[in-house]
Amino acid sequence: MNPKSVIVRCSNCGTKNRIPENRLQENPVCGRCRSPLPIPGAAARPVEVTDQTFNREVLSYGGAVLLDCWAPWCGPCRTVAPVLDQLAQEYAGRIRIAKLNVDENPMTASRFQIQSIPTMLLFKNGAPVDRLVGALPKREIERHLAKVL
Repeated sequence: MNPKSVIVRCSNCGTKNRIPENRLQENPVCGRCRSPLPIPGAAARPVEVTDQTFNREVLSYGGAVLLDCWAPWCGPCRTVAPVLDQLAQEYAGRIRIAKLNVDENPMTASRFQIQSIPTMLLFKNGAPVDRLVGALPKREIERHLAKVL
């Protein structure tokens, strides 16, 4: 018995990919260019990252990741949060937006020398490529995202 499948068009190269429905939550990638595929019908949201899941969710991810280092008591962090939610929707399948609470995950924050928040780190194929500090406007964040896409 064949599982039900969906066809997902790659946002990067346009290739149509057949994905079994039971594998949609496994971060499917394009068969041609290996870019992350947008998951149909799923609301793209930032991924919560911890010290324990950082390697899997950020470093092992086969594409671009924007990691927001934040804390719940930080006013500028709360200002940036809706912008990152919007970016997660608009860039679904092209870039992963992730959030790391620095108070609850001090090992990863220390590893990347996070000294002020919000700090956003950009990774491409597991390597850090850029750092943004402060509550930046959406257009400025998008300018940096364009460098890794």
